[in-house]
Amino acid sequence: MSVVDPGIESTSDNPLPPSPVRTARAFFAISGGFWKGRSRRRAWTLTLTLLGLVLVNLGIALLINRWNKFFFDAIESKDVANVGLGVAIVLGLALMAAAVAVAMVHARMRLQLAWRKWLTQGLIERWLSERRFYQLTIVSGEGSHPEFRIADDVRLAVEPLVDFAIGLANAVLAAAAFFGVLWVVAGSITIGPVTIPGYMVFASVAYAGLTSTAMVLIGKPLIQRVEQKNAAEARLRYELTRVRESAENIALIGGDDDERARLSETFGDLAERWLKVIAKQAHMTWISNGNSVLAPVVPLLLGAPKYVAGELTLGELMQIATAFTQVQIALNWLIDNAIRLAETLASAQRVVELTDALDDLDESIGRHGASDTVVLGFSPDDSIHIENLSLTQQNGTVMIEGASTTISRGEKVLVKGESGTGKSTLIRAMAGLWPWGSGRILTPKRSSVAFMPQRPYLPLGTLRHALIYPAADDGRISDDKLRHALRECGLTHLTDRLDDEDQWDQILSGGERQRVAFARLLIDPPDIVIMDEATSALDEMSQAKMMGFLRNELADATVLSVGHRPGLEEFHDREIYLVREDGTGSAHAHHRRYRSLRSFWNVFRRDAD
Repeated sequence: MSVVDPGIESTSDNPLPPSPVRTARAFFAISGGFWKGRSRRRAWTLTLTLLGLVLVNLGIALLINRWNKFFFDAIESKDVANVGLGVAIVLGLALMAAAVAVAMVHARMRLQLAWRKWLTQGLIERWLSERRFYQLTIVSGEGSHPEFRIADDVRLAVEPLVDFAIGLANAVLAAAAFFGVLWVVAGSITIGPVTIPGYMVFASVAYAGLTSTAMVLIGKPLIQRVEQKNAAEARLRYELTRVRESAENIALIGGDDDERARLSETFGDLAERWLKVIAKQAHMTWISNGNSVLAPVVPLLLGAPKYVAGELTLGELMQIATAFTQVQIALNWLIDNAIRLAETLASAQRVVELTDALDDLDESIGRHGASDTVVLGFSPDDSIHIENLSLTQQNGTVMIEGASTTISRGEKVLVKGESGTGKSTLIRAMAGLWPWGSGRILTPKRSSVAFMPQRPYLPLGTLRHALIYPAADDGRISDDKLRHALRECGLTHLTDRLDDEDQWDQILSGGERQRVAFARLLIDPPDIVIMDEATSALDEMSQAKMMGFLRNELADATVLSVGHRPGLEEFHDREIYLVREDGTGSAHAHHRRYRSLRSFWNVFRRDAD
């Protein structure tokens, strides 16, 4: 199953939503491990505690039902002493019911939190491991929104499911228990020559069946309407997030009106879908509200003839009425929770889609076996070896084919070529981000590698943390060293802000972020530096100063750099050109193929100084 933009509705080009049963099975296949793995002891302790509390709560409900007989019989006989005793008993039952309810809140919410924590950690671990968080953006695009599925949909699926499990268990047990009350207390009824034993049981089932059938017929399209509404909600959230993330670009090009119109259209679609949900809920309200009035009255009407005939006491009649109401609540539980269940299944399906997307990603990487995956390994010496490397797009289009070269320790190599020849893809492959292809990339064992993308990532927190990222801030690096690196990289104005917490990724300009990346190299010099347009936001003078560090402070580091800007050649020993060729006479003759890493040695080879 592929992940699509959450706002796109199922059409002839998109498969219809899976059935609720299939969604439930798939979700429990993912989340059921909570009761099987290392968390099983806590999971079963909380689950059995909840089940025990449900049984105790049912026992209290039966006692309250029995209290109705005792109390109303006392009223009927004007027994003042027993009326007073009944008041005392019901106060005690109320205290017990409250205590059990408090215990259930603790157990229920702890189970919800523990289950959500287990599932969230598992999804995060899988999402972030083996660079899937990056690869998933390539496979599924931005529409998959794994962050929303993990943060929101897991919660919206797990928490109600615990409530439903408790409600369903209580409904089944309550129906069985109060069926017994109706059978025994109401007894049989004779209509003409026919005697019907336990007639109140059959009456309660018939009445519940009638109301449930009406609710199903009227509210049948509700689940689909809710799913469509949730999809529109997700699409609106997605588009709002894109506007926030691209605020500067939208403002610069004056796209305000276009974005406003698009968001208005999206919200209009959402409002239209909401109206359809409202209409279905309103139709169902006719039945639910009518039933809330009739359900307590029906047993009184059915039991009135026996009460008038003296076959039932007032207490027994009230006991039957409360038991009948409890049976209705139990038998109509599923219908009463249809709306919440639909929303829960919609969220569960989005969690399932995320795991399906991760499964599809793993399948796309290893579909043809390890021979069709780029292998990262260790070189036999202190050089970087690229051996018979081929990189492809997901659809099989070749980007780089049969590339082999060796980059010696301390060598500075510049990768150049036309746009679309796979320069940045080569960098991603060396970082382990691009597995699609074949061949080997071997780097020296125990060598430290620093990757410098065009837009360096600056984490939340202090400037100190941003400078040493991704290392932990354990105090090993002195303030003097951090300030020296900032001054060397032209960031003197930040030397007094090491411990300031701010959104550095937003307040620093593109050039300042790239300077921070070079400061990181000076603070913790790596063995290998791999750069992808790492100076694109710098002016020529600043670029020359930053790249000069590679010749001086980082003279022993091996550098592989992708760049277009003039002036970079003088800071490298040689260039590797990626040359585009038109392929003919092959199985992929209709694709443009590339012969990459054609090395032009000694073109720009220079002395180290």
